[in-house]
Formats: sequence, structure tokens, C-alpha cells
Amino acid sequence: MGKALMIGAGGVAGVVAHKCCQNSEVFEEICIASRTLSKCNALKEKLDGGKTKITTAQVDANHVPALIALIEKVNPDIVINVALPYQDLTIMDACLATKTDYVDTANYEPEDTAKFEYKWQWAYRDRFKEAGITALLGSGFDPGVTGVFSAYAQKHYFDEIHSIDILDANAGDHGYPFATNFNPEINIREVTANGSYFENGQFIETEPMAIKRVYDFPQIGPKDIYLLHHEEMESLAQNINGIKKIRFWMTFGQSYLTHLKVLENVGMTSIEPIEFEGKKIVPLQFLKAVLPDPASLGPRTKGKTNIGCIFQGVKDGKPRTYYVYNVCDHQECYKEVGSQAISYTTGVPAMIGAAMVMTGKWKRPGVYNIEEFDPDPFMDALNQFGLPWHEEFAPTLID
Repeated sequence: MGKALMIGAGGVAGVVAHKCCQNSEVFEEICIASRTLSKCNALKEKLDGGKTKITTAQVDANHVPALIALIEKVNPDIVINVALPYQDLTIMDACLATKTDYVDTANYEPEDTAKFEYKWQWAYRDRFKEAGITALLGSGFDPGVTGVFSAYAQKHYFDEIHSIDILDANAGDHGYPFATNFNPEINIREVTANGSYFENGQFIETEPMAIKRVYDFPQIGPKDIYLLHHEEMESLAQNINGIKKIRFWMTFGQSYLTHLKVLENVGMTSIEPIEFEGKKIVPLQFLKAVLPDPASLGPRTKGKTNIGCIFQGVKDGKPRTYYVYNVCDHQECYKEVGSQAISYTTGVPAMIGAAMVMTGKWKRPGVYNIEEFDPDPFMDALNQFGLPWHEEFAPTLID
């Protein structure tokens, strides 16, 4: 059917590349591009020999002219952005200049400010519409599948959804005293930021990790969950009929929280530059360099993830609850694509979102969040490509 240019060569990119090759009827060719060409070539070596043709390229995703030149050379049908969130806008600029469709997995955030908002990307709406191209934002799991779950619940089970609780549980064990399951810099910025939830038309801010509950997850069991700010709440608050309350919850073990608090107390999670031996360094970036690479965790990690949404609302005037979730096994993911489940649950939806746009099922000029499209073909593809979902109609609720 067509060609994709994937920018990024980390753990998520490895999953996207594997899944594109599994969907060779859509992805006849993929070009893997990154600042580090050796990582792209290593991925190519793993995947060569199938129906999908694979090429590689070196590119600095911070440099718009270099991105434009690469897109013009490759001439892809879509750009799949699995680089850093700091680079979303430069890649979108290059897509605009070349009139190429775009998909990413996380919203833009400035490198010097831990701020998660869609406003910077939503500002591109008119320009993408005028250019006749599609930008699909947040096609990972959360954000991503959680938005698709919300659209599916709205379409099939509710007239109005009044509350959404998004639950992200990782019961995996990698054996390290402290490590992060995705990019340490992004992960730590996220969990040390103030929490927030949406209620009655406004976002209410909380201290980091200040609100805790315990939830008994299917196939995983009881886990401590903490309320965080998360980007999909911002778009769901605009796109879900009747919504009054949205909360995002994530599990953390006590060992992780203790290590994180110590690192925070000694300044290692700061993004403010400091001078060290005559050079400016960012403590969090230094910490990232000494922590285990998330891409190396695959063979070590055992256990499962459970990510889903609990909805409360009304249908035909009667109250209704609905829980839809996916359970993913770290070791099974590693057997299939050489990745742990965190990268897997992000990479599979990134491929599916790109395929939705490439095949025309979700082709619409402008900038859109994932819940603004018909969820049904995406839900079918989740079952087909390794993220089957489960439903409950009488779930335990979070107070």
C-alpha cells in the first residue's frame, strides 16, 4: 500500500518496526531514521528478509531543514514520530512543509519546562487543514488506546459519560533497585510533576503523589495507585459527551518511590542546568545516562501490565458502568519482538494509528486527537496485532 518514515530508534521504535513488518500489506516499505545511524541499522538487520522493504537514514530531529530534506528524499506517505516529545513541533513543521501525514505517541513539551499541554500542537490545526494533511496525536496506549476505549464506550454503551478513571498498572519486575520502563528523563519529569484531575469544567492541581488508592487489577491483583496529571485528560475533557470528571492513576512500588524521593531530595531530578567542572549539565539528563537503558530491560522483566478505563454514565436514562482493559505479558512481548511490555503497548498502537491514516479510514485534513475518529477499526486491529481487550460491566469503582 505505501511507505512510512519512522523517526526514532529506541525501544518503542523497535516495536513499531516489527509491527509494520507484520502488517506488510499496508507498510510495503519503512525507512528508520535517527540521530544514531547504528541503532537504525541494527533494527534493519533484525527485520530484513520479509515482505516489507527496510531502509535507514541519519537525521537530527531538532533540525527542520534536515527533516525536510529527508522527507523529500524518502517521499513517505506518513511520518511516524517516536522520537522525543521535545521534537514534535520540528517534525510537524517538516511535515507541513512537505505535505506529509503525521502521527505521534505523546504530546509536545518544552525541553526546559516540565509542562504537558496540547496547546502547541493544537495551534497547527488550521495549517494542517489548509495543507490537506492529517496529524494524529497521541497514538500510543496512554495517551492513545485509552482515547480509543473512550470513543468506543461513547459510541456503543453510553448516551453520556460522566466520569472516566484511567488505570495504568505495571506489575513487571526487572530486578534492578531502580530503573524506568521508558525514557528516564520523560518518565521522571512526568511522575515528579504536580498531579491534576478534571472535574466540573476545570483542572484541579494536587501535590505529586499526594492522592493514593489501592485497586485490585484483573490478572495482577491489588496494587497501590497514585493520581497523576496525564495529557489525554485534556483532550478527553473536550471530546467526550457529558464528561464531568477524569482521573489518571498509575501504580508505583514503594522501592521506586523511595529511590525517586532520595534522588529528588539531592537535586538529581532537576531540569535546571548546573555548572560541573566548567560545563553546564542538566542533572536529570546525567541521571538518565547512568540509569539502565529501558531498551535493555526486555530480557530481565517478568510479570504483566494492565491498562484500561472505567466509565460511569447513563444509557437510555439508566446508570451504567463499563471497564475495558488490556493485559500484556512482559515475557511474551520479549519473545515476539525483543521488547518489554511498556514499549510494546506504545509501539503497537503507533503502528495501528499510522495504518488507519494510510488506509484512509482515519484520513481527514487537520490535527486530531485519537478519540475524534471511529474507534471500531482500531479496536479490531488491537485484537489482531497483539493487544486484545477485555470488558466488564460491573467493575469495582475507585472512590
